[in-house]
Amino acid sequence: MSPNEASVEPIENVVVAGRGPGAGRHTVALFLSELRLVFARARTQVGLGVLAAVPLLIGIAVRIAGEDSGAGGFIGQIAGNGLFLIVASLGLSLPFFLPTAVTVISGESLAGETSLGTLRNLLTAPAGRSRLLAAKMVALIVFCFAATMTIWLSGLIVGFILFPVGDVLLLSGSTVSLGEGLLRALGIAVVISLSLLGLAGIGLFISSLTSTPLAAMAATFGTFIVLGILTAIPQLHAIHPWLLIYRWQSFADLLRDPPYWHEIGRNLLLQAGYLVVFYAAAWARITSRDIT
Repeated sequence: MSPNEASVEPIENVVVAGRGPGAGRHTVALFLSELRLVFARARTQVGLGVLAAVPLLIGIAVRIAGEDSGAGGFIGQIAGNGLFLIVASLGLSLPFFLPTAVTVISGESLAGETSLGTLRNLLTAPAGRSRLLAAKMVALIVFCFAATMTIWLSGLIVGFILFPVGDVLLLSGSTVSLGEGLLRALGIAVVISLSLLGLAGIGLFISSLTSTPLAAMAATFGTFIVLGILTAIPQLHAIHPWLLIYRWQSFADLLRDPPYWHEIGRNLLLQAGYLVVFYAAAWARITSRDIT
């Protein structure tokens, strides 16, 4: 976080002021201030721009290659129906681009404030610490949805411009209307957004442990890489169901008729577990922290 970004809102003043009769209004102001702070950062805007470019690059590549490209999976369906550009872009962004964006924003959430000294006043007011942490978490949740929907909207626009669109052939072999296909693609975006919340919780906790944003980002991304390695080792199959990213690909079950909700539900339940555990750990850290 740069000094210029810190001037977006004197966030510690908002929190401390929130101890009077207008605490509810001040809490809302704190949440809105945090959202402005996150989305006003240049790195956030650049990151969203990169995510928006993913469907464009995939679409151009498929358009140049044509229907005889020999690609399989969702990419192979794009030339025949532009709606699949949304699904393919989300699927290709999930293993790397989306988690990278989340690690950057979550890693900076508290460490960035600490590096600028803006947490010092907050830590003298225990009643304000919980609100601050909640505001940080809400901002991370909003960012997860914003990042995913950026890809969704970009894929929708590019797909409809470059390719024909129509009824959607599902993985189960049945066909649904374009409108239902769009709703299913939107559901996929929601599932992927929720799948990122466990990683956001990890990043928030790590950010509470250090005053160096880059260290928090690196540690969060390193944790993500380790989890990916563990998931890829067959000999560790016994612990795979408990690993954060093991069921990330369950979003594809929304393209079956009827949708397979079992794996999706287990994935979202696992994400909720990670989020609760690491948010609680971040709360314990921030409420007991002393930087004097």
